[in-house]
Amino acid sequence: MLKDNVIIVTGGGGFLGSNFCLSIAENGANVIIADINLESAQKVADEINAKDSGSAQAVPLDITDEQSIKRLISDIINKYGHIDALVNNAYPRNSTYGKKLEDVTYNSFCENVNLHLGGYFLMSQKFGILFREQGYGNIVNMSSIYGTLTPRFEIYEGTPMTTPVEYVAIKSAIIQLTRYFAEYFKKDGIRVNSLSPGGILDAQPKSFLEKYNEKCGKKGMLEPNDVSGSLVYLLSDKSKYVTGQNLIVDDGFSL
Repeated sequence: MLKDNVIIVTGGGGFLGSNFCLSIAENGANVIIADINLESAQKVADEINAKDSGSAQAVPLDITDEQSIKRLISDIINKYGHIDALVNNAYPRNSTYGKKLEDVTYNSFCENVNLHLGGYFLMSQKFGILFREQGYGNIVNMSSIYGTLTPRFEIYEGTPMTTPVEYVAIKSAIIQLTRYFAEYFKKDGIRVNSLSPGGILDAQPKSFLEKYNEKCGKKGMLEPNDVSGSLVYLLSDKSKYVTGQNLIVDDGFSL
């Protein structure tokens, strides 16, 4: 579905991003694994390149650094001559991210919004300009179900977990940012969509999983593979007339 496409995935060396990169490569694309942690990105690239599928290249990237983004664009254009799509998947956060509401400082809140939402804006801005010059392009922003609904605090009771206030603010803003860019570049052959997964299984406490799964269908918490197919769809020509949309994949949790 993505044969010979050149697709950049930010945060591609991470838990969800690495699975995205594998799925993109399996569909025939040249995937650029862009991550601030180059070592993690290289491990994913090596795994992909050892298989008989698409190719992979690991590159360093700080999504909050304009010069880092410009270097990435220049290097990939020089190598391939074009870029087909960007997946904004990186998840930058500071050392105090994820505290309970009462313990979140103003400075910490603003820093996390700047890192995550600001980084997605900067990437979308620079790639939007590039894609307009190209005459085509595709951007997929990773949001979340908590960008679309009120947090269900009751499922976290009895655990050290919570839904960070920064996360909800950022992910909801990403959906509106997606619509803004989709409308702005609509006449330039550029599509912009967001993908909002439900919770991803990652060693959460049993009590939390039981409460979460009660609100879902038969699957409950998702695994990375459960989301990858939807991303490939948004990146492919199968969705060529889909833009400005937010695709929710959550086994019914948000119903």
